[in-house]
Amino acid sequence: MSTFHMGLIINPLAGLGGPAALKGSDGVAGEALARGAEPRAAARTRLALECLLPLAGRIEFLTFPGPMGADLLAEMGFAHRVSGQLQGAATCAEDTHEAVRALQDAGVALILFAGGDGTARDVSSVIREGQPVLGIPAGVKIHSGVYAISPRAAGELARRLVEGGLVRLASGEVRDLDEAALREGRVAARWYGELTVPEEGHFMQHVKQGGVESEELVLVDLADWLAGTWEEGVRYVFGPGSTLHGLAANLGLETTLLGVDVIENGAVLARDVTEAQLFELVAEHPARLLVTAIGGQGHIIGRGNQQISPRVLRAIGLDHLRVVATKRKLGTLEGRPLLVDSGDPDLDAAFPDAVRVWAGYKEELLYPLGWGDGA
Repeated sequence: MSTFHMGLIINPLAGLGGPAALKGSDGVAGEALARGAEPRAAARTRLALECLLPLAGRIEFLTFPGPMGADLLAEMGFAHRVSGQLQGAATCAEDTHEAVRALQDAGVALILFAGGDGTARDVSSVIREGQPVLGIPAGVKIHSGVYAISPRAAGELARRLVEGGLVRLASGEVRDLDEAALREGRVAARWYGELTVPEEGHFMQHVKQGGVESEELVLVDLADWLAGTWEEGVRYVFGPGSTLHGLAANLGLETTLLGVDVIENGAVLARDVTEAQLFELVAEHPARLLVTAIGGQGHIIGRGNQQISPRVLRAIGLDHLRVVATKRKLGTLEGRPLLVDSGDPDLDAAFPDAVRVWAGYKEELLYPLGWGDGA
């Protein structure tokens, strides 16, 4: 089982203003400490991480020094790497900004961050679009829709992702109150943006027990979604398999069942291409890659689609890869990760620890990814 790389950022000042009756902690942490408030963010984060202790051997954290994560991870015995350095003795918003940049540059599958609405604002100000994050509630104000309902709920959701449970991605609003106005008795909230967050996902056993998912209807829904989101001038590479063949059919396109086809501006540009033809089509042109998983086995690269070679993957970009699979198909994996075996071990290792899976109309899941030995 491959290692799951997860980011952790703790705002050690979060929550200080609550016990001190300061209606928040932004800009008043020193006053809160003077009034006897004690830091609580690390303790709240510990509650979340306790859910991950049984999986500690499968996780490597990337974090920031000292109270922003490294101290707690070392104390709890988690494998971790430390990046960056603190700006000063007391942490500040710029520390959070630098931590977010470092963690997403390292390609972590999920960034856990502990704080309140002010921390969520700091994260959203520098995060890249689509980077999954999850808030551990540790602040005074928790109005943003990017936090779990409790620290343990955050840990449980992260645990499910590491274990291979289906975790749906959604957009969560970042909102914050004007603390100065709040201290004067006025409530004034602002919208500051949105973050990509995991939601409570459906495990496949639930679908199997209910027996309600129809693959045919799911493909109709997916076709409706894709038809409304085609990017003009972008070439879409459809990998082989019945899932993508059925998706194309619902778009009114004739593709090959076992071949690789290229679609541009809603029409088939090239059908059943070779590796050389595919590379020529995507090497100097914006492209997106759609692949599906082999049911029960989980390979998305390297089994039946060798036309999608390492140089093709590099030309398209791993961030432009999307897996198309119904929850029923993912359920045949029984929690095992999706797999890549491109024949290039360095490229395989560059894949993210979790990939986005299109599973229904405007429904994206985050699912673990692993790789073989390249043989």
